[in-house]
Amino acid sequence: MALIGAIFFGFVPAFLFAAFLYWLDRYEKEPLPLLGAVFGWGFIVAAGGAFIVNTVLGIGVYMFTGSEVATDLTTGSLIAPIVEETLKGLAVFIVFLFFRKEFDSILDGVIYAGIVALGFAATENAFYIYDRGYAASGWGGFWFLVFVRVILVGWQHPFYTAFTGIGFAVARMSKNTLAKFLAPLAGLVTAMLTHSFHNTLASLTRGIGGLVAGTFIDWTGWLVMLIFIIWMIRREGKLLPKHLQEEVAAGHITHAQLRTAASPFGASIASLGALTNGKYRVTTRFYQVLGELAHKKEQFSLHGDEGGNTVIIEKLRQEMTMLSSQVSA
Repeated sequence: MALIGAIFFGFVPAFLFAAFLYWLDRYEKEPLPLLGAVFGWGFIVAAGGAFIVNTVLGIGVYMFTGSEVATDLTTGSLIAPIVEETLKGLAVFIVFLFFRKEFDSILDGVIYAGIVALGFAATENAFYIYDRGYAASGWGGFWFLVFVRVILVGWQHPFYTAFTGIGFAVARMSKNTLAKFLAPLAGLVTAMLTHSFHNTLASLTRGIGGLVAGTFIDWTGWLVMLIFIIWMIRREGKLLPKHLQEEVAAGHITHAQLRTAASPFGASIASLGALTNGKYRVTTRFYQVLGELAHKKEQFSLHGDEGGNTVIIEKLRQEMTMLSSQVSA
């Protein structure tokens, strides 16, 4: 029963957090199969690989030092951040390398990084809740670890790995060769450093006071990241008027449809309204196409016809025109 509960509280909150990240991607949703694959990488490859490597290196440190304290501190502050952020970052790198057409904004980098990190956290939380919670202290330990892992530090792994995603996104959007190389490296290092800082603080502080101080610092970091994400959402919203005004002038879409598409919640409200007339799927797809078209035009302005942008733009324009007459703003 406790094992089932640990798996439940490891994975269900992670799915809910992932759904929230997906919801934050207001203008150009990432493909669900790709997000699912990234999440799977997190809870299978990254978490499994990190457990093996962390354990082996931890044993090596203990054999060298003979000290459990030194082993725990070294593993938590040095080994785990490097190993875990590298393994999570590999998933972002794979998307960056092989699915470049789906990686076209800073927010995309945060989304992919956050999803893989939540997959990792799901496995790690399930393990901690059962092994460090229930197995060590019974049901009291179980519920305490649920509170700590889900509520107090539930967003920590997405927070760390988001920096890796931002680094790859900057490289994707930049024309500067040096930035393309340095940005992912800087993002990964920042992810490792923030991860190390959290683990070190947790190792050196004890009791309620340490828990409160650590939580305050963690949540402050989350708030800063959320503010950054909101700023990025607003920035993405400006791409639609920038690139779709010519579609209005050409008569492909209306001014009202563009206003709805450019509003952070306009497309969602329009889709919900379409439930009454049986056009939910058409409406949802229409506004998704508008977002994709605006982003693809932005990509074209930065990188030209890389990856067949011209053909993709034309296909999206044709689909947009076909759907436009079926959708009311």
